[in-house]
Amino acid sequence: MVDQNKLEALRARYQGATGGDIDDADFRKAASLQFSESDRRKWPFADPATFLDAPFRPDVVELPDFGGLDVALIGVPMDLGVTNRAGARLGPRAVRAIERIGPYEHVLRMTPMADAKVADIGDVPFRSRFSLESCHADIEDFFRRVVSAGVLPLAVGGDHSITRAILAAVGRDRPVGMIHIDAHCDTGGIYENSKFHHGGPFRQAVLEGTLDPDRVIQIGIRGGAEYLWEFSYVSGMTVIHAEEVPRMGVAAVVEKARAVVGDGPIYVSFDIDSLDPGFAPGTGTPEVGGLQPREVLEILRGLVGIDIIGGDVVEVAPQYDSTSNTAQAGAQVLFELLCLASSNLARRRKI
Repeated sequence: MVDQNKLEALRARYQGATGGDIDDADFRKAASLQFSESDRRKWPFADPATFLDAPFRPDVVELPDFGGLDVALIGVPMDLGVTNRAGARLGPRAVRAIERIGPYEHVLRMTPMADAKVADIGDVPFRSRFSLESCHADIEDFFRRVVSAGVLPLAVGGDHSITRAILAAVGRDRPVGMIHIDAHCDTGGIYENSKFHHGGPFRQAVLEGTLDPDRVIQIGIRGGAEYLWEFSYVSGMTVIHAEEVPRMGVAAVVEKARAVVGDGPIYVSFDIDSLDPGFAPGTGTPEVGGLQPREVLEILRGLVGIDIIGGDVVEVAPQYDSTSNTAQAGAQVLFELLCLASSNLARRRKI
């Protein structure tokens, strides 16, 4: 039997209510970003696509304070550093095309767009599509301007070599720690006279003094390239292989990550090939036996409160995935990074 008193109470509250009439404070905050009137929402498939449906503000690049932004979402469409399958240059466009990510993070009960001033500021302007070295210089210069304006950068690549140049900007004044989720350690040496390829950004960052290896943890590592990652072990990085994650449990992985990176400034780098290719086939160097998306999201959610000073999502190569699932996963991770950034900004304001 239906409780008639309960039914009448529900009718009194909701019979004439519209979609935007919400009482819970956290839910109402999210709804306030979606409903311009009580029952009207922006169509997710309308208007030009942007990262996480954030406002598109390429104009702020010309302003000394970047328009007072807290967080800048930045495309880095460059894949001249790949060792095999190209295509990650199309990653930013594919991630922008994903709709309906957020605005609410249901586990953390966060609405980051309501708590921080966020915008998609467009792509890094490159001088030459043919020169890997000049592209790295352009990335470093652009991100240095962002960081100097006091804005927290979140990037979408592009191949993983871009992270070396970003670390050169965010770690310019002091080396930073890093939480790195990937199938590969990316600490290889110089190959074919190039140190800028996507298999070696973190060796170079350590040698350049922008990354502290003792405060680096690499999660999800696996595959036949293990022999290339000697530098990770020699330099003191902590490596957790993919098969260790289910054995340890996500809570233990998070605990270890927080212990390794400590309380100092931290960069978070996510390579989409950390996921098993059954979930994310659209990448240049897929490795069978990877993490599940749910594991990655749980790890990231467990990092709330870290002193994140930047992050990236890299190696989305959409042409190898007819489903768009790879870009979907990349966009969701970008949203989780935004939640970490928003939480850290709120923490800093209270200090």
